[in-house]
Amino acid sequence: MKKGINIWSFNGDSTIADCIQTAKKAGFDGIELSLNETGELSLAASDKEINEIKNRLQDADLEMAGLATGLYWSYAMTSAEAANREKAIDVCKKQLELASAFGVDTILVIPGAVGVDFIPGSEVVDYEHAYDRALEAINKLVPFAESAGVAIGIENVWNKFLLSPLEMRSFIDAHASDYVGSYFDVGNALHNGYPEHWIRILGHRIKKVHFKDYRRQAGGLHGFVDLLAGDVNYPAVMDALNAIGYSNYVTGEMIPPYTHHSEQIIFNTSRAMDAILGRQIG
Repeated sequence: MKKGINIWSFNGDSTIADCIQTAKKAGFDGIELSLNETGELSLAASDKEINEIKNRLQDADLEMAGLATGLYWSYAMTSAEAANREKAIDVCKKQLELASAFGVDTILVIPGAVGVDFIPGSEVVDYEHAYDRALEAINKLVPFAESAGVAIGIENVWNKFLLSPLEMRSFIDAHASDYVGSYFDVGNALHNGYPEHWIRILGHRIKKVHFKDYRRQAGGLHGFVDLLAGDVNYPAVMDALNAIGYSNYVTGEMIPPYTHHSEQIIFNTSRAMDAILGRQIG
């Protein structure tokens, strides 16, 4: 397995160039970038900007581990507003286009939400409507994913939707395409389940994996802690990943970064991932 780090693990003021250099220095094989509304890698990203990022990655001998986005919290495929749903689909198309340009095999997609507790005032959608709308949206996107040669990775996230591995499996299989799979988040699954169970049930459908840790007693967003400081049974997780033959990226997503000496979380995460992956620690 390859070891990656998500760009959200860095201080928000960091440039992509700075993040690439720090990730390389910390011993990662790749970095997962994020598509944003504005900024360095935005919905309006030009070929020149894309090539500049590709050149920086190449110069650092670092791969692009994946392409995420936080825009699905603003634009949801499950929204009651048709314009909002269409915008979410457009975001996904752009994500697929950029991932293809970067040579990334899978994008992270949040297929909407029934409700989001950590975003005040967020839309609450009837579960049945959410399921039907998400299914319809991803179906529309499958031809674009197949054309781009990039898989849509559905993330299990705190959206009160696709709450069990059996439901996630059924949702993925409903599309009957190798270009729809799971972007499995180990830490997110611990809130109401066991990640090793999810891994065994989802099996070959898992396209990418996020590593983070969670302490159940803390509860809420405060439960997210440094790798190996929480309740995730990482030996069981690794046994499950090995059992299904997973060999792609495992990417640390450490949110939020440290308030002080924020770069230290990158190095701490790298060392913890080495231990989890059984890599030699110098």
